[in-house]
Amino acid sequence: MIGQTVRNLRKQKRISQTELAKILHVSQQTITAWETGKAEPSSSAVSNLADYFNVTTDYLLGRPEKQTESRQQTISEAIDTAMANDGKELDQHDKDVIKSLIEAYLDNKK
Repeated sequence: MIGQTVRNLRKQKRISQTELAKILHVSQQTITAWETGKAEPSSSAVSNLADYFNVTTDYLLGRPEKQTESRQQTISEAIDTAMANDGKELDQHDKDVIKSLIEAYLDNKK
C-alpha cells in the first residue's frame, strides 16, 4: 500500500524516481522496490518521505487519520457554541461559512 501512495505522490509532484532517490539519499532501485512492493521503506525513510511530500506518516502507511475526525468534531463544537457580535446565535449559513474558512486555514498550514 505504501508503494502506491509513494508513486502517486511522486507523480503529483512530477518528479522521477531518480530525482526522488537523490532527494532522499537512496538509490533509484530502492524507490522502484518501494513502489512495486518488493521492499518496505525503513521508519526513517517513511519519516523523510512524509516530510518531503508534506503528509503524515499515517497517511503514507494507509492508516486512518484520527486527527482529522477529532479536528472536525472540535471545529463543529466550537462553531455551535459561537455567538454573533450581537450575542445572538449564528444561523446555519454563517456556521457553514466559518467552518469552511477554518478548515481552509488549517489545511494551508499543513
